[in-house]
Amino acid sequence: MTVYFIGAGPGDPELLTLKAARVIGACPVCLYAGSLVPAEVVECAPKGARVLDTAPMTLDDTHAEILAAHKRGQDVARVHSGDPSLYGAIAEQIRRLRADGIDYQIIPGVPAYAAAAAALGQELTVPEIGQSIVLTRMSMKSTSMPEHETLENFARTRTTLAIHLAIRNLREIERQLIPYYGADCPVVVAYRASWPDQLFIRGTLSDIREKVRAEKITRTALIMVGPVLGEVTDFKDSALYDPEIPHVLRPKVLV
Repeated sequence: MTVYFIGAGPGDPELLTLKAARVIGACPVCLYAGSLVPAEVVECAPKGARVLDTAPMTLDDTHAEILAAHKRGQDVARVHSGDPSLYGAIAEQIRRLRADGIDYQIIPGVPAYAAAAAALGQELTVPEIGQSIVLTRMSMKSTSMPEHETLENFARTRTTLAIHLAIRNLREIERQLIPYYGADCPVVVAYRASWPDQLFIRGTLSDIREKVRAEKITRTALIMVGPVLGEVTDFKDSALYDPEIPHVLRPKVLV
């Protein structure tokens, strides 16, 4: 048997990849993170499948289900939100699978920052404005951050930040980022991107905290910071389609 770690995407069932849907539809056992993955995403599980919401379960509980499926020779769809490579908590699960000699595969999904950018109708890498994105989070009650991966260290680069799991720490984000980005730096808080009740709050580092408080958002939100999130119109065209810059698929025409 095989355990398939599947990225369900940010919430919209239609953002599930074809491969992910096919695998879920073939697995007799489906374990999904119900706190972030809508039940509609796993409705394609086969009739009679053992479908469990893992939100109230521990790592021991989920691994016990996998071991039982292994004994029965049944494949398992382990469905996580977004893309499982990012804050998917799959590393500790993989460690146990390897120790028990159980095969696994990873099927990627649409990450929340990509869904947010799509909903906002913009590119996150604008020529000469921003060409990098840092995906990070902050230390709170969850696992601590490595000492060199501080928000302040990332802020020194002034690159676009996509900050996960930190919506309750906006005051500290404001304190650490304003010295590097400025108080008027654009910020977008994406709440439940791609869900029916999605909400996008635009502001700056100086006022986003009050705007979020007014909407009473305390979880399931992504904080995006950087100049590319503003009303950027004065930027140079990409070299990708520049007729004066040939490449192997578009050689320069000699006149």
